[in-house]
Amino acid sequence: MPTYEYACPKCGYTFEQFQSMRDEPLKQCPKCKKKGVKRLIGGGAGLIFKGSGFYITDYKNKPKESQTANPDKPAPAKTPSTPAPAPASK
Repeated sequence: MPTYEYACPKCGYTFEQFQSMRDEPLKQCPKCKKKGVKRLIGGGAGLIFKGSGFYITDYKNKPKESQTANPDKPAPAKTPSTPAPAPASK
């Protein structure tokens, strides 16, 4: 349910009212009790995300362990690759 802004042209009082979109606009000022209150056109609050939020970094690929430098863990030793033995000929 949205919050609407109202203004009384007679006393100049402005206020907000939380009401359903189906409700009729208010007609009486709560301060001076006179009729003629006008609903103001507002820009709205925009899109509001609640919670921890969504960030572009949440979905990036995480670096592989071999690419990150970890001072507590030494890098694995590289072993030289040797070619596979040739198949025996008959």
